[in-house]
Amino acid sequence: MSTTPCTLLIAHHSPTRSTRALTDAVVTGANDDAIEGVRVEVREALSTSADDLLAADGYLLGTPANFGYMSGALKHMFDSTFLAIGGALDDSGSAASTGGTTAGRPFGLYVHGRYDLTGAVRAATSIVGALGWKQAAPVLEVTGDVHDAALERAYELGATLAALLAD
Repeated sequence: MSTTPCTLLIAHHSPTRSTRALTDAVVTGANDDAIEGVRVEVREALSTSADDLLAADGYLLGTPANFGYMSGALKHMFDSTFLAIGGALDDSGSAASTGGTTAGRPFGLYVHGRYDLTGAVRAATSIVGALGWKQAAPVLEVTGDVHDAALERAYELGATLAALLAD
């Protein structure tokens, strides 16, 4: 009997060495040999399409905090796919949670910055909240240099999301 593996989409913007190191650790964790039945797809945020998001069973999002906000690349991904993946706007033009196409799917988020990450985390979680995605792990927030402990937590984040989909 053949089963179709679940797909974990890792959509990220990793322009810096620090964010790239976190992304690499997340990808390695998601591909841990002990986890079976999960296909890991890795996409740069700017090249992530609505089809990529619709085909995934869960998501890991990665971004630097730029000027107190998520990266423009991750924001562009949401801007260009929001309605196509089940997001909706109310009469005022604000995001309306409607239980759309991708609602209920698990997500994880990792953010790196030199200073305050609050705005970046708030922005990303508010958008995925409007999509109805469910937070499956605490947000990995890394400020300053990326040390081994942060890389271990990134690995665990990737493995956690992949294992969740393998169940």
